[in-house]
Amino acid sequence: MTDANPLHTEASTLYIVPTPIGNLGDITQRALDVLQSADLIAAEDTRHTARLLSHFGIKTPAFALHDHNEQQKADVLVSKLQEGKTIALVSDAGTPLISDPGYHLVSRCRGAGVNVVPLPGPCAVITALSASGLPSDRFSFEGFLPPKSKGRRDKFAEIAEDERTLIFYESTHRIHDALEDMVAVLGPDRQVVLARELTKTYETIHGAPLAELIEWLKQDSNRTKGEMVLLVAGHRPEKDALPTEACKALGLLANELPLKKAAAIVAELYPVKKNALYKWGLDNLSSAES
Repeated sequence: MTDANPLHTEASTLYIVPTPIGNLGDITQRALDVLQSADLIAAEDTRHTARLLSHFGIKTPAFALHDHNEQQKADVLVSKLQEGKTIALVSDAGTPLISDPGYHLVSRCRGAGVNVVPLPGPCAVITALSASGLPSDRFSFEGFLPPKSKGRRDKFAEIAEDERTLIFYESTHRIHDALEDMVAVLGPDRQVVLARELTKTYETIHGAPLAELIEWLKQDSNRTKGEMVLLVAGHRPEKDALPTEACKALGLLANELPLKKAAAIVAELYPVKKNALYKWGLDNLSSAES
């Protein structure tokens, strides 16, 4: 069992330590205590972490653990932990593993029975969501968008009818293209919030329908600079809309059966009235027969 005393760290333990996403004042006292007392810090970029450690006068040695070496180095760190060492895992900013390295190390620690202790702290996803004004009871973090237009459009098509708030990371040099792909798939009226430079001097949180947001960004190039989080309102089906799967089933059956018969069969499979299905078929299926 982990000791509740924040000044105490246990041997043979991996601590997951969130670091500030911008404002250094957001680091917790417990995080500082762990970084100070650990035997080693596993850092995504030791040069970046060195600046943080120097600011707080921490001299704990750091070990590079990033996307390109994590799988090879994870076993080395697990061995050190099994020998009794205490290791703090950090990323460049925010909570490790959230679109940052650390998964392979934590997974191997868990598999080897090594104690893993997570510290609460900064995370751009939650910070942005809390201030977005979008529903926060159900949401999905989707990480970074694909770098190519086709991949992005495929992704947006995949989540087009997801009713949860959807959260993405995006880079400054792709934000315009990403939003153009988004409006092409999701339409101009989908509500989107752009949160950039969170906790920093030029923090901006701006929400608008997609088409308006694109125009707003074009008005000032500074609005596309910095670290970005995109939050997309979930799909809101029309009040009388039929379930997509029911419509697909009706379309398939109507190719082989009279529309009334097809509607009756689909009504048995889905919680939809036969007459509503029949009307939808007349309006939407070119080959529908009365």
